[in-house]
Amino acid sequence: MKTKFSAAFWTANFAELLERAAYYGIFIVITLYLSRILAFNDIEAAAIAGTFSALLYLLPTFAGAYADKIGFKKSLIVAFGFLTLGYLGLGLVPTFIQNAGLAEYGRDTIFHGLDQSNFRYVIIPVMALIIIGGSFIKSVITGTVSLETSPENRAAGFSVFYTIVNIGAFSGKTVVKPMRDAMGNVGLINISYFSATMTLLALIAVFFFFKPAVQKREGKSFAEIWTAFVKVLGNSRLIVLIIIVTGFWLVQQQLYATMPKYVLRLAGESASPSWYANVNPFVVFTTVGIITSLMKGRSALFSMTIGMFIMPVSAFCMAAGNLFDGDTVTMLGMHPIAFMMVVGIAFQGLAESFISPRFLEYFSFQAPKGEEGLYLGFSHLHSFLSSIIGFLMSGVLLDKYCPDPLKFGGRTAEWEAASANAHYIWYYFGAVAFVSAIALIIYGKVFKTKDNVLEEQ
Repeated sequence: MKTKFSAAFWTANFAELLERAAYYGIFIVITLYLSRILAFNDIEAAAIAGTFSALLYLLPTFAGAYADKIGFKKSLIVAFGFLTLGYLGLGLVPTFIQNAGLAEYGRDTIFHGLDQSNFRYVIIPVMALIIIGGSFIKSVITGTVSLETSPENRAAGFSVFYTIVNIGAFSGKTVVKPMRDAMGNVGLINISYFSATMTLLALIAVFFFFKPAVQKREGKSFAEIWTAFVKVLGNSRLIVLIIIVTGFWLVQQQLYATMPKYVLRLAGESASPSWYANVNPFVVFTTVGIITSLMKGRSALFSMTIGMFIMPVSAFCMAAGNLFDGDTVTMLGMHPIAFMMVVGIAFQGLAESFISPRFLEYFSFQAPKGEEGLYLGFSHLHSFLSSIIGFLMSGVLLDKYCPDPLKFGGRTAEWEAASANAHYIWYYFGAVAFVSAIALIIYGKVFKTKDNVLEEQ
């Protein structure tokens, strides 16, 4: 492999590995951090985390235009500089709060009283640094992979890139569990220092070793990108498709929005939500090639529809864990809620293997000829919508069916009564997935694709 790819290629992929580890280490516990450390309630934490995730999907296309103008190396230095400051800030803000005398914390406590203090909102500009830095990464790294490969090895280059992405995501989520075991809730603070270290190492690597063959390129202007964005919003076929697929990703977002709090509150602090979330990329990694091959002779809509109907099954598996008595029943040594959550997450990964590869294919065929690349820059609008809607739904449903035990001040019986129907949360998301699946069938009948490749089977 070293003989096929340039040093700039490997440096960019090494930086991507560190960035993904940093991001997923934080994102899997972001709602826990906001609630347990900064005392935001479930709805407030969901609104902040959802906006954070949504902007990271919306801004990269625009940031990419600026990166083309100033050059990839400068862009990555700016990006990793902002990310390092942002992740460091997530760790320092609680320390400042304690030093200011606003609250005290220990191994297993939160900052009591911060729900009455506006000082905790200082976390929003800190998270904005991560959003700005992160918005450059995707476009610059993928652009580097494209420019540092030839037509002969480009497919292999992107294969390496996506493997690196998954390794980074997997490793970032894996370190969370031992840190929580060793330090309790304080581990939610210290994971920020881990992420800051990762992005600082990436910054050093880029500064000293990243020497791309193309320093700058003639990219699209902001005006051109905005024009394309307006065109996408005006394309009814695309907008309807984006809204329908948002239903799938809305449920998928619950790996980060609902699952960590749900599992820890019902299965106990010994549960490992960060490790459970890794089941999803593992299943995608092991099945996507096989499923894509099996669906080769089928239309993109057919494959996507199968995936959409798998999602309600996933949601109902997640709900089924609450039907067993966790005090007397274990499944493979796991609490039944944790075990059924893993089963549900595995089904989500299977659904993603049917949907994700074919969605981009289908989306590209809906774009005007010659503008496919520009349109694909907005193919993740579904993730923008699902982040906002999915996290807000999560906050409301957690507050209603699986509230924070701290709200009950140690009155265990009252909390158990309030969370007796916690599994209803997954019925809501199952209903969203089912409606989306039906809507996709109707979409295939109403909107007829002009390209024969996507003609209904």
